[in-house]
Parts: sequence; structure tokens; C-alpha cells
Amino acid sequence: MGDLKNPRLIYLKGLLFLVGAVLSAGLLLAFNPTLQTAALLAVCVWCACRFYYFTFYVIQHYVDAEYRYAGLWAFARYAWRERFGWRRDGKPMK
Repeated sequence: MGDLKNPRLIYLKGLLFLVGAVLSAGLLLAFNPTLQTAALLAVCVWCACRFYYFTFYVIQHYVDAEYRYAGLWAFARYAWRERFGWRRDGKPMK
């Protein structure tokens, strides 16, 4: 499957993510309407957003300006290689 290029479809995809997030958060709070659940949900969303920012902005701008990520899976492969000392071409670092 190729990259999404149609701006209308890209906006639709973003809108669907927003609808999914709002519906799932609303259902979670409807099933367990406590302040503790709301607080934990808020912390979970905030941490997920910060992790996304970390993977796609902080790494590219402060750690490795040459590398571009195609998604979270690409970031996981990059982090794994960096952790164990492998270059992008698969050869060990000296």
C-alpha cells in the first residue's frame, strides 16, 4: 500500500483518529465514571503524546538529524540498532 497523498483523505484519517479517541475516552469514563479513571486517562493521553513528540521531533532535531522515520516501527528498529551498535547499513560500529 502506498503513501496517502490526497489531502482530503489525510484530513479524514486525522478526523477518524480524533473520533476514535473521543469515543473510547467517553466510553471508558461512562463505564467507570470516577475522578481516578479520568486522571489516569489524562495522564495516559499526555504521556502518549509526549512519546510521539519525542520519537518524531526530539530524535530528529537533537539526536540524529539525518534520519527520517516512517512510523513508530521504523523508530523501534532505529532505537534497537543504536542500542546494540549497528549502523543503518547493517554493519557493526567500530
